[in-house]
Amino acid sequence: MAYLQTLVNGVVLGALYACLAVGFSLVWGVLNIVNMLHGSLIILAGYITYFAWHSYGIHPMFIMPVVALLTYALGYLTQLSMINRVVRQPVLTTMTLTFGLDLILYNFMTVYYTATPRRITLDLGVVNAAGVAVPVDRLIGMLLALGLTGLLYLVMRRSRIGRAIVAVRMDSAAAALMGIKVDRIYAITFGIGALMAGVTGVIFAMVYPVTTNLSAIYLGKAFVVCIIGGLGSVPGALVGGIVLGVIESFAGQAFGPQHALTIGFVLMLILLLVRPTGLMGLKGYE
Repeated sequence: MAYLQTLVNGVVLGALYACLAVGFSLVWGVLNIVNMLHGSLIILAGYITYFAWHSYGIHPMFIMPVVALLTYALGYLTQLSMINRVVRQPVLTTMTLTFGLDLILYNFMTVYYTATPRRITLDLGVVNAAGVAVPVDRLIGMLLALGLTGLLYLVMRRSRIGRAIVAVRMDSAAAALMGIKVDRIYAITFGIGALMAGVTGVIFAMVYPVTTNLSAIYLGKAFVVCIIGGLGSVPGALVGGIVLGVIESFAGQAFGPQHALTIGFVLMLILLLVRPTGLMGLKGYE
């Protein structure tokens, strides 16, 4: 029964990780940009959610669409106005630019909000089934994460924008010859990545404390999930997130929670050696 509880905890955690990483994976896989801003965007969304709840009594579920639109607009404008100017430069150039933007946003939040952890307490209780207990807030977070990840998958597979993003990912020059405005697709893709970071921030604010100290941790987990699952793949992010969540859950039980993240990075290194494309990635998108 203890192992079943650990497995369930890992799956719930993994679904949250998938939502955390899918936007990061999309931007990295399509634009070849390592978006160092991703973790801070999650924290920014978490702060907006926290203050909307505590200052105005707005439930996180109701603030989520607003946060999604705000972070999409922020990502779209950032890509269009700044990153598109260097998007065809070596990956180190774009990574340095997003790292600089991350430092600005991180330090602004640290000065304005301070690093004091803040938490939304919803007191929704616990669901018990067959001897397995899951807090309702985490269960809701898991369902939201899976639903949003599935929605993004449908957008990528069924919509014109999704097909254009896939076309740009496969061959941007050929896509441009077919009439696709590549720079606009880049901006939309970065905006979608920021949107997913925003909704992840709302979900995480319902489950975990909000503090700028978690920004680098979230970014590190996004890296690990992308390497495990494969770049630019929504199903890959889901598989990678659940694999990481389950491994961290069992590793935390066996070696202590302080070693769970270390085990995840060890798994990432092993996969880089034996399967650089990840579990569901495609050759050429290592």
